[in-house]
Amino acid sequence: MLDKVKHIILVLSGKGGVGKSTVSTQLALALAEEDHKVGLLDIDLCGPSVPYLLGLEDQDVHQCDEGWVPVYTTAEKKLAVMSIGFLLKNRSDAVIWRGPKKTAMIKQFLEDVNWDELDYLIIDTPPGTSDEHITVMECLKTVNTEGAIIVTTPQEMALEDVRKEVTFCKKTGIHILGIVENMSGFVCPNCSECTNIFSSGGGHSLAELAKVPHLGTLPIDPRVGELAGTGKSCVTELPDCTTTEVLKQIVRTITVGGQQ
Repeated sequence: MLDKVKHIILVLSGKGGVGKSTVSTQLALALAEEDHKVGLLDIDLCGPSVPYLLGLEDQDVHQCDEGWVPVYTTAEKKLAVMSIGFLLKNRSDAVIWRGPKKTAMIKQFLEDVNWDELDYLIIDTPPGTSDEHITVMECLKTVNTEGAIIVTTPQEMALEDVRKEVTFCKKTGIHILGIVENMSGFVCPNCSECTNIFSSGGGHSLAELAKVPHLGTLPIDPRVGELAGTGKSCVTELPDCTTTEVLKQIVRTITVGGQQ
């Protein structure tokens, strides 16, 4: 089912709560705004947040002769989405599965979803380096995987876990497209001044240490947070904010790299 997908990009992090799903959804929306056909696959089985972030929680997955039909965000079908969240009755339902059942579900998502023709498939992964990630790598051996974007926050505790993700990528042969430092500073909604409430520069330092590109630094911006649940793109709704500038830079990096 992935034979019609031109480019596959993983979004990874060794740490939970770093805003990985927000980066994944806004990246997918930004690519769709550039007239690309995009798929977004949420394989965080225990914490599927993509349906909520895109305002799709009331949508259902249907079957066709070719497999599962993903949920589309608009009638133009520029962005297709698949998540276990669509298979749960409500958001508070817990997925209490052992490794083999998780592995089987991820294989179904990768092999049985009728994505049709896509320019980009963004895969939003859970934190860590365990069953889900190994299953994805095994299933993607025979297809064109562009690489991984690694998301971190600037604190040392987060960086320690994200270093393990870098090691995982290098050991499994995943090309690292770059590192994004998220939640670096707080943008005041009144004066737009950015204050480093945690710390700053950790993602850049990690990128230098790992010898991979630093794709950009994203602050905490309440205006971006208000877009959660609306399915709206930061690029179109907040054209002048820092998050939009960084997203556009990541899109340029991905699209130029994919053409080489």
